[in-house]
Amino acid sequence: MTMKKNYMQVMMERRQAGEKVGIPSYCTANELVIEEALLRAKETGMPLLLEATANQVNQFGGYTGMKPADYYKWVLDMATEIGVPEENIILAGDHLGPLTWQNLPEEEAMANSEELVYQYTRAGFTKIHLDTSMKVADDPEGLLSTETIARRGARLYKVCMRAYEDLLQEKPDAIRPVFIIGSEVPIPGGAQEAEDSLAVTKPEALEDTVNTYRRMFAEAGVEEGMKDVIAVVVQPGVEFGDDQIFLYDSAAAKELTDKLADYPEVILEGHSTDYQGPQNLRDMVVDGIGILKVGPALTYVMREAVFALSMMEKELVPEDKRANVIETLEEVMLESPGNWQKHYHGNEQELAIARKYSFSDRARYYIGDKKVTDKIDMLFANLREYKIPMNMLHQYMPVQFNKVRAGKLTMDPKALVQDAILQIMYDYEYGAGYETDAQQIRG
Repeated sequence: MTMKKNYMQVMMERRQAGEKVGIPSYCTANELVIEEALLRAKETGMPLLLEATANQVNQFGGYTGMKPADYYKWVLDMATEIGVPEENIILAGDHLGPLTWQNLPEEEAMANSEELVYQYTRAGFTKIHLDTSMKVADDPEGLLSTETIARRGARLYKVCMRAYEDLLQEKPDAIRPVFIIGSEVPIPGGAQEAEDSLAVTKPEALEDTVNTYRRMFAEAGVEEGMKDVIAVVVQPGVEFGDDQIFLYDSAAAKELTDKLADYPEVILEGHSTDYQGPQNLRDMVVDGIGILKVGPALTYVMREAVFALSMMEKELVPEDKRANVIETLEEVMLESPGNWQKHYHGNEQELAIARKYSFSDRARYYIGDKKVTDKIDMLFANLREYKIPMNMLHQYMPVQFNKVRAGKLTMDPKALVQDAILQIMYDYEYGAGYETDAQQIRG
């Protein structure tokens, strides 16, 4: 039997042949976003890379309540219903390591990490970010050494390959996973504090990461495993916070991206590429940052579109029938502040604004709450009954107005929200060099 090749390896081969291609990586557990991503994948026929983060999905359920096998089945069930074949979907695990167990000593934290990566790989995830860069309870003061990070990474790699061998027993054509190393980024979801400048990863740091992993993999007896490592996470100078966006500067990243010439077997993975815009994303891929991670921007534009519909609802629907999604989301966030309280700062007005509009989009932790989703469904139902006039659509959703006017989009409220999400996906397709019609990419 010929083993199916991981599309990520195919992409690497294309890049090594001189093609400036990359891939968007949609890091989300939001059902509306994933549904739209699947619909777009069906339309384009291109592989779809979806990522779950260790705090979203883990062996204890994460904040979504899903274990890795649950997330895999959930996505595949949606894909089957929409008509996207399993081989066109790449499921990935992000920041897999001691992220959620930093309060435990090394052996306990790493035992949990081993079970985490085992479950992800055993479930069929084929892109694994080995992230052991965070300190645990009994680590000494100061920064972790690259040797410690790589030693722990090699330990997790071995567990992943054991899980893959177990998977092959029931699924002989299971695709071999690829691996991402490094973590030159803040905690998942964007910067927590306002910053004046942003340091780009030094080329020496890239060199140190790759060379140290090579040495630690060899010491662990898995030297050949480095062939499965296709990318290194770096900070290429892009980030976002509450109301800040640091845009990509190709010249500022040149020393880092030029260093890739010494390591043709890997590319760079950019986290926090949200809000960069199509040309910056394209520049990143051309420069060697071939994996473009995006998460909060997807739910941010979804929330933005839902808010626009809510404003129209206030104009169109009798007060006693309104869903009042904006108010419900605020109530839910205030009832359970754990996922935003440490991230937002300021007086009460500033906190209220951040809860709604922060680019970090901590609202994404709540917009999937049943109280909120029920209200969103009610909002959609209301605006199907009380039709949105074209002049009001122009006021609140001008991009979607143009598409409705041109006959490319219906006035269904759910379709309007999903089209807002699609605009972000167009940017990432353009950045990745997908061969789609230019007019279609720009909407």
